[in-house]
Amino acid sequence: MSGRTIFGSARRVVVKIGSSSLAMPGDGLSSERVKGIADVVADATLAGRQVVLVTSGAIAAALTPLGLRRPPRDLATQQAAASVGQTALMAVYAASFSQRGLIVGQVLMTSEDVVRRAHYRNAQRTLYRLMELGVVPVVNENDTVATDEIRFGDNDRLAALVAHLVHADAMILLSDVDGLYDGPPHREGSRLVRSVRTADDLNGIELGKPGQSGIGSGGMRTKVEAARIATGAGIPVLVASADDAAAALAGTGVGTYFHVTGRRVPTRLLWLAHAATAVGALHLDSGAVSAVVQRRKSLLPAGIMRVDGRFTAGDPVDILDENGGIVARGLVNFDSAELPRLLGRSTKDLAREFGSSYEREIVHRDSLVVLPRA
Repeated sequence: MSGRTIFGSARRVVVKIGSSSLAMPGDGLSSERVKGIADVVADATLAGRQVVLVTSGAIAAALTPLGLRRPPRDLATQQAAASVGQTALMAVYAASFSQRGLIVGQVLMTSEDVVRRAHYRNAQRTLYRLMELGVVPVVNENDTVATDEIRFGDNDRLAALVAHLVHADAMILLSDVDGLYDGPPHREGSRLVRSVRTADDLNGIELGKPGQSGIGSGGMRTKVEAARIATGAGIPVLVASADDAAAALAGTGVGTYFHVTGRRVPTRLLWLAHAATAVGALHLDSGAVSAVVQRRKSLLPAGIMRVDGRFTAGDPVDILDENGGIVARGLVNFDSAELPRLLGRSTKDLAREFGSSYEREIVHRDSLVVLPRA
């Protein structure tokens, strides 16, 4: 399977649609637009394919019921609007899919749900079981309870992580434009970029700012970032117009095709790199940086010079070099209150003084991901 045909033949596909494709400016959620994407997904599902639908639109769905003229900016009102709008959004999806004889299952997620191993395993089992039962999973960020610290921030990135979680064969990001352009889409002379093979193909392209439409939180920049996450983990990506959703799922020549650039990586490490928000930092000496980055070793207490922040065992922390640059992220094995007395010491010395439970890594290499240098 090669080229764009993979989007037509892929058995398991993640499809993401944004608020700007489901809502009308000033009018909130469009039931007709929701029904339109539901019909396309239903066609694929009834043809024997498994589609996970990642949707935005909860806050947009609350604008009219709450008498709001524009999406709220403060977190409390956003969460209140999401609470009202999520119910309305799912009601339209449920009714639309029901007309085709299909059941939908709502899955609300925060980044906390996918960083910790027990949480993401549970999310994975739920999504698999829904698909086995013939149910269409409808995934959204849990805006009602998510705080700034545990938010994905946009559903493009959530879609990429869900695609990896469910071992999707392909991912399609639907937008209000028909792909990636080399300049503003409405500017004369801007051309559609048909395919992206490497990061070099993006040189000189103006991606714009997230949320320029005023309705959604994403934009082409977040779609390119989501494509980078997915393709780097072995999943091909298509960015296309929501109006071309059926053609995109058929594997025809619409949109921008992002080619695979890497191989699948362990799920926990992908989530750690792209979904986790560090709650602390560990400053290393040059020897420890070399061991972690070049030799991919576990982080031991001997190489840590300083600890920042408050955290508990199991929390994600950034790992910094001697100049303060972030080189890795990992799940720490000790509370921040415990670490100061351990720094700069060997694990054998610590075991002799404090017991055998201290003869272990601060961050094990299996719970550590090396990040690209800024």
